[in-house]
Amino acid sequence: MENKSCKNFISYVGFEEHEMQNMQMSRRDSLGENKIKLLPGEVLIAEAQNVLMFSPVGDLKQGISGTLSVTNFKLTFITSDDLNGEEINRQQNHLYGYTDSCLSNIDEIYLITGDKKRKLIPGSTIPSKVKGIFIVCKNFRTWSFSFKFSPVSHGKNLLATLLHHAFPSRHQLLFAYDFKEVYYSSIDKNVKFFRDLNDWRGEFDRTAQGNEVLKRNWRLSSANVAFQLSPSLPQFIIVPGSVTDSQLTRAAGHFQEGRPPVWSWSTSRGAALVKMSELMTTITERTQENIMLENIRKSHPQKLAMAVLELNKEITVKSVASSFSKLVALCTPENIRQFWMQDNNFYSLLENSKWLKFISHCLQKAVEASDHLSSGTSVILQEGAGRDMCCVISSLVQLISDPYFRTITGFQSLIQKEWVAAGHPFCDRLGHIAKFNSEKSPIFLLFLDCVWQLIQQFPSKFEFTETYVTTLWDAAHVSIFDTFIFNCERDRAFAAMDPNTPLVLRSVWDWREQFTDQDILLFYNPLFNSKEPEKGPLKPHHNISCLELWTQCYFRWIPPLEIHNGGKNHVELYSRLMQNDINQMRVNTSDGSTSPVDKVTTYLVQMNIDSFYPFGNKKSGNTVSTPIMNSSGLTSESLIDAQSLLTAPD
Repeated sequence: MENKSCKNFISYVGFEEHEMQNMQMSRRDSLGENKIKLLPGEVLIAEAQNVLMFSPVGDLKQGISGTLSVTNFKLTFITSDDLNGEEINRQQNHLYGYTDSCLSNIDEIYLITGDKKRKLIPGSTIPSKVKGIFIVCKNFRTWSFSFKFSPVSHGKNLLATLLHHAFPSRHQLLFAYDFKEVYYSSIDKNVKFFRDLNDWRGEFDRTAQGNEVLKRNWRLSSANVAFQLSPSLPQFIIVPGSVTDSQLTRAAGHFQEGRPPVWSWSTSRGAALVKMSELMTTITERTQENIMLENIRKSHPQKLAMAVLELNKEITVKSVASSFSKLVALCTPENIRQFWMQDNNFYSLLENSKWLKFISHCLQKAVEASDHLSSGTSVILQEGAGRDMCCVISSLVQLISDPYFRTITGFQSLIQKEWVAAGHPFCDRLGHIAKFNSEKSPIFLLFLDCVWQLIQQFPSKFEFTETYVTTLWDAAHVSIFDTFIFNCERDRAFAAMDPNTPLVLRSVWDWREQFTDQDILLFYNPLFNSKEPEKGPLKPHHNISCLELWTQCYFRWIPPLEIHNGGKNHVELYSRLMQNDINQMRVNTSDGSTSPVDKVTTYLVQMNIDSFYPFGNKKSGNTVSTPIMNSSGLTSESLIDAQSLLTAPD
């Protein structure tokens, strides 16, 4: 978004076509060299000129020259090559460009001196002459810049600024507090945020499916209104009907972070999925825990005993962080030599990271819990404070057990319920704020990878695509949306009600804030069959030998790994083309007309997409295209039925 105060009006009246093209090219070059697109509230802080940017795992002797700048929102590289009149065949974000990186996405910064690199942290000593830097992002993208031809002071000033602003010391320094864009929400009204009583009541009634016994055995409690019971639980919780609020308050004082057992989901037969933290380490007697467990047992229609799954034995926050660091090292080679060295031992390095082992464990626990629930046994998930692995496993259980959560609105509601409202500490786990004793750990990515595995195993069961899940991980590092920048609902509510500088809450589910409708349509799976009868819970394979590596998310920034005019997404492409033919037949037969041309809008689909589409940096060049229809007459079916397309020309 350009600065609207600048005088950039040009009249093209009287220009010949070739003169107009020259004028447009010169304007683009001017914009590329001198203009940084600033969002409302975004300010330029530092810049370095004549910087060389190198392609990931590319030739360090040939770079692209441009201006590298730091704002209070992003690191941005501007070059005259950015706007060269060629159509770019990739996802485009309204908030930042392809050669930009949100500051909250930056994970590590290294100072490059010859063949050596030194990791920098805020306060690190920076030499007067900075030769180069290497940056690793949380979404696995890397940046390599050289200041060889920059004025001497530019590299040092930019690096010092970047270190200061990419690792803020306070939450109020995140860009969400500076962003001044007026916000008009366009979120689907079917997405539930679980901040009020009605959302919880609606979800409980949906799962109960008219089972009056279940409705009597559980109840909505307002014991945590104003977060007086626990700062990390939602204000409304569902608890056993036999527990009074005074009993609940007394019991909460014995559990970590004041989090007693709370309901998450039920089968229509009455088996409940419950999350529970462990007792405080200072408490030795288990009376209050036993009382709560007995009340959960009595909430079952047949008063059956529960299955308790302890989740912090095999996986911990620290072990996931350690595994992730090894995975990042494997997926972010600094140069082609390191790339080939890792390639020679790739599978042993992957095994050593234990990442797939952790995914296997999560899926296995989810299947175990789902089997108990299907047989009529209630399940209690228990870990430390119940804010990490409880979120992962409870979400996976509901995904494989309840088809509603496999729709896009259902999945977004699930994340709101099991992660946002339930108090997953996103701010700490995603490392938005620099802390001495960091608790950074990508628990949410572990969950998303598990979801991706499910999509691979059950391609017609999910309304959303791999591209949607990958985009969601990217969006977790955009410090504009409140969804992923807080540790709990209490912090979010207090920020919104701050009398001095109230924060405007912008949900990540408002996808039009970031993307065009054409990009959003890539989130919808053309293979999804909502009318297919369900035959009970999904039964995913969870052995490591049955799992795959999520290449789109982890390898999309490594050019040597991209398959030109190939890859799995061609299956999705031809599925969309087939869906388009079905839509055309529907329109043709709706009133007996022979041509739908008067009813539809056609778009051009690029047929030579690469394996990491829509995230690659491939310029379309000489492409083969085919028309895809958009029929407004089919909007009652679903968005993907109505608009089966990959991309549309500007």
